[in-house]
Amino acid sequence: MQQQQSQMRDRRIPAELTKWLYASGSLTQQLTDLAQGIFKVEPNAEHFQRLSLADAQWMQMPAHHTAWVRESHLYGCEAKPWVKAKSIFPIQSLQGRARIFQHIGKKPIGHFLFQRTTPACERRVLLLEDGWTRQSCYTWHGCKFIVQETFLPAFEQYIQQ
Repeated sequence: MQQQQSQMRDRRIPAELTKWLYASGSLTQQLTDLAQGIFKVEPNAEHFQRLSLADAQWMQMPAHHTAWVRESHLYGCEAKPWVKAKSIFPIQSLQGRARIFQHIGKKPIGHFLFQRTTPACERRVLLLEDGWTRQSCYTWHGCKFIVQETFLPAFEQYIQQ
């Protein structure tokens, strides 16, 4: 296991993927533009869970807080998903303006998040088991939450063409 983690840390971000991992603004809009207007969100799971210690610390919240989590795949103009997304909304945030995110179904979070606003964002880039991932901690209308986006192999193949 340690050897595998070491190998993952030694990998460099593919040049084509760097701009996507560090881009600001709406990934929804950026993927829609890349796919010439085609974009789809397919939710896989929605559930409550306790915040991880790392996520709680990043959002400066107690670790015992519960969060509503939405996991989904984002599709462009191909049959295979391009991005694996996970959004983590502490219950405290869902009592504010961010409560709309708990009921958006197949709509992209970016549609609401970037509508007439530019939320404050802290970002970190990681290499996880599924691929290169950007984690963004947003502060939107006083609510803090995390959006994690993992770029899948099908996306990397598409942008290399």
